[in-house]
Amino acid sequence: MSESPERPFLYVVVCAAGVAPDVGTLISAAQGRGWGVGVVATPLGLGFIDEAAVEARTGYPVRSAWRKPGDVRPLPPADAIAVAPATFNTINKWAAGISDTLALGILCEAYGLGIPTAVLPYVNSAMAAHPAYTESLSRLRSMGVRISSYEPHPPKSGGGADRFRWEEALELLAPNLRPDV
Repeated sequence: MSESPERPFLYVVVCAAGVAPDVGTLISAAQGRGWGVGVVATPLGLGFIDEAAVEARTGYPVRSAWRKPGDVRPLPPADAIAVAPATFNTINKWAAGISDTLALGILCEAYGLGIPTAVLPYVNSAMAAHPAYTESLSRLRSMGVRISSYEPHPPKSGGGADRFRWEEALELLAPNLRPDV
């Protein structure tokens, strides 16, 4: 009897944004398509999610800090990565190659490893007007990162949550992903 193939594994990188508490939407959608899921949160992103609920849903610890030498790797290797929601800060640091958090380190390394990556920005229109943001999105596109169609929301509105399409991450990654198992 042959063993069934391992499930593909998706890393979901979560940043500190108003829609972050709803990350379970993306986790459930990915699991429904046969994916294992692990969450990597930025240090500030940890405060926006229910860590215990995410861990219960995925079966893996939420990662946010580097592991110590000799520690077991708590997540399987990623077959794909979804950055959702992605903040102005994370997008600009990632595009610049800054790796000062575990989340950014994983994203910077993913390019060299050829891991398909999608990003769902969640920024307001005033931040999106900054030239660095446009340049960063352009650089990420040139690196093969797929970027969502989300339009920035008005400043000070905390808005756009109703237009944030979590599943778009899976749609963007679909051309490079193994079919549902």
